[in-house]
Amino acid sequence: MKKGFTLVEVTILLVIFLIVAFLVAPLSMDDTMQAKNTSKWRSVQPDFENIFHYINTQKTSDENFEEVFLSVLSNEYKDSVDKYKISFLNGKRQNEEYQFDNYKLTQGNAILAVKMTKGNSNDDLKGILMYDVNGTLGPNTWGKDVFGMKIYENRFEPFGKNEAIKTQKQDCSRNGTGLFCSNYYLIGGNFE
Repeated sequence: MKKGFTLVEVTILLVIFLIVAFLVAPLSMDDTMQAKNTSKWRSVQPDFENIFHYINTQKTSDENFEEVFLSVLSNEYKDSVDKYKISFLNGKRQNEEYQFDNYKLTQGNAILAVKMTKGNSNDDLKGILMYDVNGTLGPNTWGKDVFGMKIYENRFEPFGKNEAIKTQKQDCSRNGTGLFCSNYYLIGGNFE
């Protein structure tokens, strides 16, 4: 009758455990990073809402909304960011509608960019805002660490807010753009 395990059996078991650990660890780390980025995105929402409160207290009747809005945001900027690229969640490069010219590093080390619309637009849309919660650190991907909002004269509206929850969830998957994750995470959705 044999007692215990041989050295070969123990070595094989150890190798199997290490292989499983190397396969599972990146998934676990990715989930942890996603949860952290989502939490950051949720936590900055009150700051965005306070921008409009501040604008309403500072704006005089003869001032242009865009000028006041950009002036208020400029107080948050620490530095310009030169080399910065974003991709969609499905790996595709973003289209022109979601490209920005001036990326700024904020006091909180996030990256923020704004593109104001020209002329009249539907529903008084004034522009769009992009916010990377972890700054220049990767992956710089919509729905993972990059989120966005539409800018109106009296409010921000996360991308996807007016879409059905099912549509938001589909866009917030590996096959989607990740744009609608901006709202989907705020209403309690999770990355799939």
